[in-house]
Amino acid sequence: MTPSSPLAGRLRRLFAARRTTAADAGLPGSGGALGAGGDDTPLPVAADGLAARMPALIVAATHIAATVAAGAHGRRQAGPGDSFWQFRPAQPGEPVTRIDWRQSARSSRAYIRETEAEAAQTICLWCDPSASMRWRSEAALPLKSDRAALLALAAGALLLRHGERVRLLTPDGAVDIPPGGRMALDRLGLALLRALENAPDAPGWPHPQQVPRHARIVLVSDGLAPPETIATLLRGLAARPARAHLLLVNDPAEAALPYAGRIRFAGLEGEAPLLLSGTEALRPAYAAAFADHQARIAALCRATGHDLIRHTTDRRPEHALLALHAALSDRPGGRA
Repeated sequence: MTPSSPLAGRLRRLFAARRTTAADAGLPGSGGALGAGGDDTPLPVAADGLAARMPALIVAATHIAATVAAGAHGRRQAGPGDSFWQFRPAQPGEPVTRIDWRQSARSSRAYIRETEAEAAQTICLWCDPSASMRWRSEAALPLKSDRAALLALAAGALLLRHGERVRLLTPDGAVDIPPGGRMALDRLGLALLRALENAPDAPGWPHPQQVPRHARIVLVSDGLAPPETIATLLRGLAARPARAHLLLVNDPAEAALPYAGRIRFAGLEGEAPLLLSGTEALRPAYAAAFADHQARIAALCRATGHDLIRHTTDRRPEHALLALHAALSDRPGGRA
């Protein structure tokens, strides 16, 4: 397929339109669009539905977070904490209660057992509020926005439980969520709901300056923005410096284009409608373009020192949260 071929042009338009709703039911031979069997609910109604489900969403997020053990972040120096740091010789005048008698019995000197100081980190959360996230390919799957909100809340529950400073980034600015048990998670859920409801259809990605220096940011999105947009953010974060954990949430149909026949694709973010015949003929080229897009994002993350986690909505959310926890804890298994 050459760049100037008709197939290449149709593929570029289809991938540019990317996040779409169901096909026009009046078209003969329509087999459904990238969203067939999906959600045709008007966007304000979809937001109202999310509000109605928020209590259950918080319960689910708490349950998922309870399956993942989040550790405190060590400061790599002696101080108050639970993790062993080092043994050192006892100094004159130190309380005898600080002596580790088992270690001291192995030599002629008394030794003090020191633990590693632990400090809260600032962790920023950003959940993509774009209109395109309120989509699914079939009724049995959750909306991408619902799964993204669930994962963001579950991550927040883990972080708040262990005393981290959580900051939610929204199109209207940053919202700091101080630790405080279930009330803190409720505040995070409410702030997240407001961000999802009130955001414009294409609000854009956060600015690196919104992230404190040496902090971390969890970005939850379908990743279908232009690679240049993502590259600008990731490079800006690396320059601050700050570390990003990019969690891609995609519907399985977005990678496969499992449709056939004459299809009308309608964009959710102002893209022009696209009418295709013989959609199945585009499937191999579309799948290759989608894989190339994700490979470019993965290369960007590796080049800038950030983490990439992939998740599809047909999988259990615990898998994504475990990978995110591993990345936040700097353990193997969290980076693509």
